[in-house]
Amino acid sequence: MKSVISCFHKFSQIVSQDLCFLLGTRQTLLETKDGGNTWAPRSIPSAEDEDFNYRFNSISFKGKEGWIVGKPAILLYTPDAGESWERIPLSAELPGDMVYIKATNEKSAEMVTDEGAIYVTSNRGYNWKAAVQESVSATLNRTVSSGISGASYYTGTFNTVNRSPDGRYVAVSSRGNFYLTWEPGQAYWQPHNRAVARRIQNMGWRADGGLWLLVRGGGLYLSKGTGITEEFEEIPVQSRGFGILDVGYRSTDEAWAAGGSGVLLRTNNGGKSWIRDKAADNIAANLYAVKFIDDKKGFVLGNDGVLLRYLG
Repeated sequence: MKSVISCFHKFSQIVSQDLCFLLGTRQTLLETKDGGNTWAPRSIPSAEDEDFNYRFNSISFKGKEGWIVGKPAILLYTPDAGESWERIPLSAELPGDMVYIKATNEKSAEMVTDEGAIYVTSNRGYNWKAAVQESVSATLNRTVSSGISGASYYTGTFNTVNRSPDGRYVAVSSRGNFYLTWEPGQAYWQPHNRAVARRIQNMGWRADGGLWLLVRGGGLYLSKGTGITEEFEEIPVQSRGFGILDVGYRSTDEAWAAGGSGVLLRTNNGGKSWIRDKAADNIAANLYAVKFIDDKKGFVLGNDGVLLRYLG
C-alpha cells in the first residue's frame, strides 16, 4: 500500500462527510467511506483500455456527479458517486494539459488547462464553451511591453492554478516570475508582477477572499485586504529553512501550511502569526498538499506514503 499512496496528490469529498477520494499517477484512485480511516483502491476500466499511464490531476463532485481530468488528455464522468465512470471524448486540439476541473451544477463543470484555457459545459461534457478568448501566451505578447517582469521568458504553462469559491483563479507562471488572475466575465488572463524578490512557489485563496503567496526558500506572504491585488506583506514563519509548498484554510482564522522535511505550521488568527506543529517533526517526508473538506475533516499529503488526517 505504501508504494501506491506515494503517487497520490489530490483530494475530493462527495455526498457525505465520510466518502472521499484520493487520486494520482498510473490512473490510481483510492476511496474511503469512513472519513479517511481506511482507503481502498478503485479501478476505472475506461482508463485502462490503452497502453497509457494516466496521471489523474483533478477531481471534483457536485452531489453524486463527479469529474476527473488527467494527462495524457482524459476526461471521466460519474453520475452515481463514483460507482461507475464514463469516458468523455475530447478534441485533439485542446490547448495544453488539463490540470483542474470543478463541478459547478447538474451536468455542468469548469475545466482549466496549463496553457490557461478555461472551458465550461452544461451537458455532461459533450460540448464545451471557451470562457477565455485567447491563450496566456497571446495575452503576454500583447502585455510584455507593459512592464510584466519575466513575461518574455514565459514557457507557455502554469506551475500551479487555484480557484476561489466564487470562481476566481490565480495561477503561477512555470518559472515563478509572475502570476496571473482571471475572474468570470473577463476575456483573458490578467498578468501581475510579483511583489517579492524571490520566485513564487505557489499561490491560493484565503478564507476571507484574500490571497496567500509562497516563495521558493520558505517565505510566506499575505495580500493586503481581500480580492486581487499586487500588494503583499511578509509573515514571519518557522520553516527551518525548508520551502513551504501549500496552505489550506480550515476557517477564516485557522489555517495550516506544509512544506519540505515535515514542516507543518498552524495559524489561529487568519495568518498574522504561525507556530510549528511538532506532530510532523519526526516524519521524514516532504508535505506538499493541504486540503480541508470542511471544518472537521482535513488531510495533509506527503511523499513516501505519508497521509496525515486532521483530528482537531
